Formats: sequence, C-alpha cells, structure tokens
Amino acid sequence: MSVLKEVLDANLQYVSEFGDKAQLAMPPARRFAILTCMDARLDPAKYAGLSEGDAHVIRNAGGRASDDAIRSLVISYKLLGTQEWFVIHHSNCGMEFFNNELMGDLLESSLTTAALSDKGFVDVGEGPGSSEGKYINWLTIADQAASVIEDVTRIKAHTLVPSSIPVYGFIYDVATGALLEVTEATKIGVAS
Repeated sequence: MSVLKEVLDANLQYVSEFGDKAQLAMPPARRFAILTCMDARLDPAKYAGLSEGDAHVIRNAGGRASDDAIRSLVISYKLLGTQEWFVIHHSNCGMEFFNNELMGDLLESSLTTAALSDKGFVDVGEGPGSSEGKYINWLTIADQAASVIEDVTRIKAHTLVPSSIPVYGFIYDVATGALLEVTEATKIGVAS
C-alpha cells in the first residue's frame, strides 16, 4: 500500500501554512551542519532545536563520513558559510547488525528486502540477485564511539576541510533522546 496520497495531502496542508518561508536565505542562519543517520527515529530538528533555515542536515545510513557526506560538508562550508560541524551517530543503529560480507551475500541471493531474525538479517526472497553488493564498502558499525571517532578523524584529515572548522562527535541515545558526547572525537575535531 502506497503512502503517496498521505504525503501529497500533508504537503497541501504544509503549503497552506507556508507563510514567509520563501524569504529564508540559502545559507543556514545558525551556520552549522549536522551529519547524522537516516534512521526514522532521529529528528535532528527536535534533538538539536532547529527551525527551517537554521542548519544543514546531511543524512545517510549510519551518519557516516562517506565521500558524498564530505562533499556535502565542503559545499556547506565553502559556498554557504557553515563554521561548525557535528557528527551524530546513534544507539541501536541498523548498521550494527550486519557487515560488508553479509550485505554482499544477501544482495547476491536476491534483491528482496531481508528479514531481521534473532540470528541477524536473513534473505527471504528468491533470486535473481546481484554480486555488485560485494564491491561496495557499506560503512557498517561495530562500535558506536569508535565509528564517531573514525568519522571525525576522516573529516578533519580531509585535504578540502579547513583546520578552522571544529567537528564535534556525539551519539544520540534512542532510548532517552540525549546527545552523548564522544569526548575523544571532539578532541580530535578541535579547530586549529
């Protein structure tokens, strides 16, 4: 069953209350960016106190510092003036429940959505699949704090990222809504 009608109805309501949002400037008013996970349980506007136009929010599976995420952060700084960045992963992330090998195997078996069992993800579909998944680094997570440190380190070491931009590292707790600082990541991310 499609949610298309629900989305379009919600958009009509949004349009009716749009007001002066067309006047918002392209650069984010609060001059910062957040790199976080696409998990539907995370609402960066709420956990970071954002309104439309305040900040850039870059989302991907795991909130990882992939090439594309870094591309977006560099554009955010170079063209739109952000001056601080946050890397925010979260507890109970789906990226903790598989690794590159498993994802490659699941995709090779079929392209049907896998099921999560007490033994992890299992394929429930019938082929054909594709071996192309074996050539992608899925940037899975074995340890939340370590992955935040890894991503902050990668961002800070990137040749296109100015040393003057601080990068803060956090884990969002899906059980409480709290942002928990990863102190070592924030130390690595200090501006110089």
